[in-house]
Amino acid sequence: MSEQNDTFERQLANWRDLTLAEINATLPSREPRRHLYDLVTAHMSRAGKGIRPALCIATAKAFGGEEANALPSAAALEMLHNAFLVHDDVEDGSELRRNHPTMAAEHGVPLAVNAGDAMNALSIRLLRRNLPLLGAPTAIRVYEEIDALLVESLEGQAMELGWIRDNDMRVSASDYLRMTLKKTCLYSFIHPMRIGALVANGERADLDRFDRLGFFMGAAFQIQDDVLNLIGGRRYGKEIGGDLMEGKRSLILAHLFERVCGREAEALREFLGRSRKRRVPREIGWVYDLLRRHGSIEYAQQASRDLAAAAVEEFETAFAGTQDQEAKQFVRQILNYVVTREF
Repeated sequence: MSEQNDTFERQLANWRDLTLAEINATLPSREPRRHLYDLVTAHMSRAGKGIRPALCIATAKAFGGEEANALPSAAALEMLHNAFLVHDDVEDGSELRRNHPTMAAEHGVPLAVNAGDAMNALSIRLLRRNLPLLGAPTAIRVYEEIDALLVESLEGQAMELGWIRDNDMRVSASDYLRMTLKKTCLYSFIHPMRIGALVANGERADLDRFDRLGFFMGAAFQIQDDVLNLIGGRRYGKEIGGDLMEGKRSLILAHLFERVCGREAEALREFLGRSRKRRVPREIGWVYDLLRRHGSIEYAQQASRDLAAAAVEEFETAFAGTQDQEAKQFVRQILNYVVTREF
């Protein structure tokens, strides 16, 4: 690992730890702990690298803001992200998350759903800490950003779940990118940067400058995640092939839908139309064969690279006029991480 990468990893871990400390400070210690708060604590202890809160904090610092002033918003973003994951795992019937059983698999669906609901509520409690730090006008603007990303994320999730329920094989690349904008780009990349800029500059912040960069980063990230779900290694942390088992519509499948016909199309429709429980893992081998023959995985990999290149080009525009060059460089390294990770 280079010295630059080592510095990046240390800073990422530091902001992750600060974010989790901010979250843990707000978790109630009262009952019911065994069936609620202990579940939240355990889930958060296995949180990922903390890209979203780090992106929020680094953006705030890059534009002259204080780390401490960004922490409540960063913690709220991380709590919301993990609430989404708990509910996603229930909706998808997933069994693994970060190399551990999902909350639903370990504790049952009812407790998992309730814990996810509690995490959503607790994230709003974290935002209340912005009032004395940022003042009411800016705190309200941050809340409005959170409100927007919540609604958009739920709309994106509805699109994806609807395609699965209806066994829709008309999903196109543009459909997929619109869903990804709503479900991934906004809450994982666009809004963390917008909120960071608000923390730094309040009403003076130019928020729209981050939209294109966040879209390119988020789409490249999500497509890469879809590819890793099919061909990733043990470090990936989720079930390899899990997206196919769940019938998720990806850019990979959108590409395949446009190319299969006749018996192949009918067989694919029949496979994707089954419930997860009726999809046997060994049966997805022929789907992999279809993807290889039609070059669908390679198509998605190239799309991810193209979007990553667009993000690199957009970066300087979005981060023009920054005051903290180290924080700006950290965001640039986040960009490198999310679009080049290979497990």
